[in-house]
Amino acid sequence: MTGLRIAVIDDHPLFREGVRRSLSEINGFQIVGEGCTKEDAIRIARDHSPDVILLDISMPGGGLDAVSPILDHFPEQKIIMLTVSERSDDVTKALNSGAKAYVLKGVGSRALAEIIRAVASGEGYVSPALSARMLSDLSSISNAPNRTDPISELSSREYEVLDLAASGLSNKRIALKLDIHEKTVKHHMGRIFAKLNVTNRTEAAMALRDAGHDIRLV
Repeated sequence: MTGLRIAVIDDHPLFREGVRRSLSEINGFQIVGEGCTKEDAIRIARDHSPDVILLDISMPGGGLDAVSPILDHFPEQKIIMLTVSERSDDVTKALNSGAKAYVLKGVGSRALAEIIRAVASGEGYVSPALSARMLSDLSSISNAPNRTDPISELSSREYEVLDLAASGLSNKRIALKLDIHEKTVKHHMGRIFAKLNVTNRTEAAMALRDAGHDIRLV
């Protein structure tokens, strides 16, 4: 059997079954492990080396507390938080711990499959509603006096890419909108992260908002 190797860690058996069934019906996915605790997540990462782990927050041991131990031993492991929590501090902790994506459980199976593929290819993702909320919560930071504007260091194309990424578009959709290759978008995102001294798309979007730039709606 071929395809992306996925592990699902969630303490609700019916939800795990639904995710497993949904992904199994979409070509390109193989479920290689299931669990319901922090310890299960660490063990499955060690024993099965999945391409992507789908990890809930609310479980015995705590899903957020599983991220760092997994990445300490397996730094290349890609983790997607798949949860009902909409708390901004949970999103921040997950991303700062090294999770590549934060997705709410209301996501559809096709959208989840697209997010998994994107994360497996090296992209990050945060549910747009949560990203917008975090930006709104932190918007007052932009009032700090005498603050340099790192956004001014971006080229016009890098600014376009960041603006679209901040609005919630994936690299693929940005490429289509700007009529450039997806690899070119990834290159621009890498330069944006370096110039803004950030590690993911949400932090880059926050930097855009903190500098006083409005984020377009698309």
